[in-house]
Amino acid sequence: MQQLRVASYILGQKLKGNKRYPLVLMLEPLFRCNLACAGCGKIDYPRPILDKRLSVQECLDAVDECGAPIVAIPGGEPLIHKEIGEIVAGIVARKKYVSLCTNALLLEKKLDLFKPSPYLFFSVHLDGLKALHDKSVCQDGVFDRAVSAIKVAQAKGFQVNANATIFDGHAPRDIADFLDFTTAMDVNVSISPGYAYERAPDQEHFLNRRRTNELFREVFRLGKGKKWKVTHSALFLDFLAGNQEYMCTPWGMPTRNVFGWQKPCYLLGEGYAKTYAELMQTTDWDAYGTGRYEKCANCMAHCGYEPTAAGDAIAHPIKAMLAEMRGPRTEGDFAPDIDMSQQRPADFGMHEAHVAKVMDEVHKPKIAAE
Repeated sequence: MQQLRVASYILGQKLKGNKRYPLVLMLEPLFRCNLACAGCGKIDYPRPILDKRLSVQECLDAVDECGAPIVAIPGGEPLIHKEIGEIVAGIVARKKYVSLCTNALLLEKKLDLFKPSPYLFFSVHLDGLKALHDKSVCQDGVFDRAVSAIKVAQAKGFQVNANATIFDGHAPRDIADFLDFTTAMDVNVSISPGYAYERAPDQEHFLNRRRTNELFREVFRLGKGKKWKVTHSALFLDFLAGNQEYMCTPWGMPTRNVFGWQKPCYLLGEGYAKTYAELMQTTDWDAYGTGRYEKCANCMAHCGYEPTAAGDAIAHPIKAMLAEMRGPRTEGDFAPDIDMSQQRPADFGMHEAHVAKVMDEVHKPKIAAE
């Protein structure tokens, strides 16, 4: 039903002549987390910023303002938010599909805040089987706790997905074994190469584009004949295998967080707008993307490219059908590389300048009171 509704939504946007439209709202009600993963660039903020929260009303206003049919709630760890149950209930009441992303450490404790619904599913962070996942999150025992929480949630009637981020050093066989494991658990999986957050502690294990293509081709070879429960479109998987020449669609998954509407996408914070309309109207979309901006050079993440693949599927249904029937192509030439010679250099000062501005705003009332 979700796939049909999303396809109908995209077709409606095409018929209206809309070139840029949201597919998934990335709603970050907080940045604070109870883990400190080496590949994460979302929690490197001063304490006053980590203490910020979006209110229930701010979250629901963002959902209404954006209008996307799907709302993903990442973070940080959303289950830390004291009003997360009210936020999710309000979104479900609007008949939007909600993907609540969590590392699952608090999931069993917080399950009573939610009601099973065809519009709600938990997306549990799992970066592979036990050894790989616990190494990724820099804490032993997290994998076992997450798997236990998944089973409890399923037993109570909740839909549960897994969200896997793949880094360099993940062996194809390990990834295939992980997909066998999640399929046996009846858990759907979204899988995507990690984005090289400039503030992530571990900068050595992010994949480049060709390495991503080679890795996923080998994984898909190992998966021939298996019915893995992967949630992505066939064309996005074909893109990961290096067979589609796509540019990202950053407006497809706009982000609302404690700073505002993030420019230009979920992974890059290069300015903020006060409203969704301002985000769409004032962002120089042509300045971003692989081949255009250095920070985007190796990005193949689903938040940028799944909307592109979805649009391609609607525009070319026979191509999409064939990709679905055959699966990702694992032999032959790769799609042409994107020319990087004209990309503009990365600006590494924008994040620091924005954090300094926010911290100045935090301290002003204290200074005035003194």
